[in-house]
Amino acid sequence: MYEDKTLVCKECGNEFIFTAGEQEFYAEKGFVNEPQRCKACRDARKNAGRPEREMHDAVCANCGKDCKVPFQPREDRPVYCSECFANMKGEN
Repeated sequence: MYEDKTLVCKECGNEFIFTAGEQEFYAEKGFVNEPQRCKACRDARKNAGRPEREMHDAVCANCGKDCKVPFQPREDRPVYCSECFANMKGEN
């Protein structure tokens, strides 16, 4: 029923594909207008009002690698790099 369409982003001017699946989703949600921006421009526009997240330097308590975390580390709590944190979460 739906076929992929090539559209032009009104923000950057690049072509992007409006897939058949996306068209079906739009129809299910009752959206009548096609997207006017590519995924990258939609994401940039969505995140434009958000302040940049402040990252803090830390050392992983498990492997000892330097890492960055989105909170101020405390001396009384261990901090883990994303890899060790994911491994620990997977074990439970």
